[in-house]
Amino acid sequence: MWLFVFLSAVVALLIAAPLLLRFRPRWVAAFNLEITNRITGHFAGRLPGFGIVIHRGRTSGKVYRTPVNVFRVHQQFLIALTYGRESQWVRNVLAAGGCQLVTRGKLYNLVAPMIVHDHSRRHFPWFVRLVLWAIAAEDFMRISVSPAQGLVESSRASRGKIA
Repeated sequence: MWLFVFLSAVVALLIAAPLLLRFRPRWVAAFNLEITNRITGHFAGRLPGFGIVIHRGRTSGKVYRTPVNVFRVHQQFLIALTYGRESQWVRNVLAAGGCQLVTRGKLYNLVAPMIVHDHSRRHFPWFVRLVLWAIAAEDFMRISVSPAQGLVESSRASRGKIA
């Protein structure tokens, strides 16, 4: 009997978690800003599938470091817009026309950001597609490696506030 209750609770959580993420993205975004980003900011620049976008505030001029899910496609990167295209970091990068990205321990200068909508999420690995589907992420930023500078230096170069 207890095993049945336990398994039912696990199944309920597995079903409820993606639904909560689909319908409460602002709540999840606030939680991630305060808790998750501070933790993932320590390793996101080194792990595959993760990165840290380094951008400057449009009005404040402050430098921010935002952990993201990112994948390389030829001379471009695709960044999942898990909280939508209205996120502050997205607006900052679009306004500036570029940013820097730390991924797999390397720092890149990126230019020409563009928002793309991809319902199929075809450029992402199957497990990532599943997670992106669960949180209803269908918008992505496609951004090119700057031909002038490309790879800049190691990820220890730029420090700033985690956003």
